[in-house]
Order: sequence, then structure tokens, then C-alpha cells
Amino acid sequence: MNDFVDLVATQLAADLRAAPQAIRRRFSDEGRSQRCNTIEDLRVMAKRTVPQPIFEYVDGAAWDEVTARRNRTGFERFELLPRMLVDAANVEMSTTALGREIALPIIGAPTGMTGLNHPDGEGAIARAAHSVGTIYTQSALSSLSVEEVSAVAPGPKWFQLYVMNDRGVARDMLARASAAGYEALVLTVDVQVAGVRERDVRNRFSVPPRLTLRAAAQGVVRPRWSRNFITRPRLTTGNMASPRQAAGEGVLAHAAYVNRQFDPSVTWDDIEAFREQWDGPVLLKGILRPDDAVRAVEHGIDGIIVSNHGGRQLDHAISTIEALPAIAEVVAGRSEIYLDSGIRRGTDILTALALGARAVLIGRPLVYGLGAAGEAGARRAFELLRGELATALALAGYPRIAELGPDVIRTR
Repeated sequence: MNDFVDLVATQLAADLRAAPQAIRRRFSDEGRSQRCNTIEDLRVMAKRTVPQPIFEYVDGAAWDEVTARRNRTGFERFELLPRMLVDAANVEMSTTALGREIALPIIGAPTGMTGLNHPDGEGAIARAAHSVGTIYTQSALSSLSVEEVSAVAPGPKWFQLYVMNDRGVARDMLARASAAGYEALVLTVDVQVAGVRERDVRNRFSVPPRLTLRAAAQGVVRPRWSRNFITRPRLTTGNMASPRQAAGEGVLAHAAYVNRQFDPSVTWDDIEAFREQWDGPVLLKGILRPDDAVRAVEHGIDGIIVSNHGGRQLDHAISTIEALPAIAEVVAGRSEIYLDSGIRRGTDILTALALGARAVLIGRPLVYGLGAAGEAGARRAFELLRGELATALALAGYPRIAELGPDVIRTR
């Protein structure tokens, strides 16, 4: 009996000595990220970690957010037809994107002002992408400059650009991105004017963010975010100066900032000018119609990103997964096709690949992860989707993504 008591006491003492380290590990970024088992778990943790206006800037969409919901429910229209008795002992998920081999068909999408969620911002997401063997796309409106991200994340990157009113600013950013080693230009074409995101209107979300009493109160109950914000605030865009403001104007509402910076008059005639300014592949992001996809091919575009901006621009637009099959049919291999918006599960990726996408881009899942647990959270988003895709491919009887095609899919 005494021996048993001594054993219990010894174990209890060891547990007590280890407790501080275990607690620190549990509440570290790595520990927090590992408690998340789905992208939705990362979203919920981010909602608890960052102030509401910043979370809703990431989470929200235009008007009634119909398109954002369609991006998710659109996947439900497609049924998978698994085949049996296929050797799935080894699942192969590598592919190529514009000639570069990547370890999985998931690319980091461009997201603006990411540093509001965590001061490491785009650098952390880029490192997370590179850690799993894939590409990161940096936004022109990123919190960190192309030079800063390139310094902390030297792996493969694409640069995303909007069509700016000041073409000199655009040319300067392109020259800087090229000098920093960015491999491809992603030209976003679906922001003629800013979409109306009513969550941002209600929260008075602005550029730079407005520091109000409400925001301060939100920070008090979110000490992890507040500590980072106080020591390393990321209130401006790294690649371009904040908008010039009239005396007394103060901060600009986000939509006003976008409308002041971007050129709504751009047409297909302007595409060639951008091709001449960029020595490398060019992709168009924001294509939803087959006829626009054909025009992109005719203009020599190297890649088409089927995207509705995550539902943040035109509400009631078609979901990207439902737009994909018709675009893949008319493009017929003449340009690489990628799908953006709505990806939350490995089965979503499998469906997109089967319907003609070479890879998918993910934005919100990475920013949720960043807000929840920094770089570890962003890496966790990649890891979760990689694991789900591997399982889905094995269960579907298609252990190599190169074998996927329309025969895997039936439309309900």
C-alpha cells in the first residue's frame, strides 16, 4: 500500500512540475492551432481573438452576403462518384502552377491589410505556404511591403495588383515586385468600384482603422491581439502610401479609399499594357463568364482565376464552383485555370480539380488561422486542407490528382 501511495505522490509531483510548461504549450500559438480541427474551428478562434470590426472585415461580404453563401452551398450541387478497389496506399497531390512544381494544389490567395489580424501579417502566411511546399500571393494592399515579405519568406510568390488610377504607382509596384523575385502577376479585374460591405459600414471600418472607445474596449477583452497591436501596429498598407486627405477629413471609409485609388474605366484594351510592364506570366482574377475567359485566352493570359472576390464585390453573382465547368470547357487547356472563393474542405478542392481547376486559392481560411494563432494558425489551415484532401482522394479511389476528371462528378 505504501508503495502505491509513494508512486502516486511521485507522479503527482512530476505532473505539478510539468504543469507550467504544459500550460504554456497549450496557450502558445502552436498549441492553440492544434486545438483546431477544421477551418471553422480556426474561424471561431479568430472571432474570439481579434476585435469584432477586424474580424468582420475579413468575414463579411457584400450587401446581403448571398454570393458568399452561394460559394459554400454551390459545392452541394455536385456529388462525388467514388470508385472501389483502387490502390490508395500512396496519395499523390503534387502538381505544377505556371511551370513551378508545388507539393499540393492549394495556393495562398491575396488578402489586404492582413497585418490588422496579427503583426506578422503576410510574412507569416507566406512562410506557412512555403512550409507546405506551395505558393503565396501577396496583395498590393498588403500590410507589409513586397520587400519586407520577400526578406522573411524567400520562397515562391505571386504579386496581385489592382488597376490603379495612378498608373505610375502601379508601374512602381510592379518594378519593385519583379526586383524582389515575385514570379507572376495576378491582375484583379472585378473591383471597378468597391462592393458595399454593410458590416464594415456598421462598424465604421476605415483606412487607417479608426481607434475608438469601442475598439479600445474590444482590445481589453482580447489581450493577445492587444499586446501585439501595441508593440507592432500595422495600420497602413506597405506597398503604397495612405490616401491623401483634405484637412480635417481624417480617416477614410474603406469603400471611399478603394474608389479613390482604383480605375473604373479599365477595359480589355488596357491588358496589353500590363503584359508589357511585367516580364513573366500574367493571370486575371475575377473571371466568371465563359466569353470573358475566351477573351483572356485571346489576349495571351497565362492563367485564369475563377473568382467572385469571396462574395465581397457583386452580391447575387454566381458561385465560383458553378461557374467553373463552363469556363474549363471553353478554355480547353489553352490557359491554366484556378478556382478562388468558398474553399473550406478537402472535398471542395477535389471537386474543383475534377471540374477543371489546376489548383485552388484560399484567402479567408489563412487569415482566420493568422488571427487565431499567428503563423502556426495559417500553417494549420494548410495542414487541415491537405489532410482532408488526401483522405478524400483515397476514399474517392483517385489517389493521384492527375487522374481526376469530370467522371468523378455528378450534378444534382
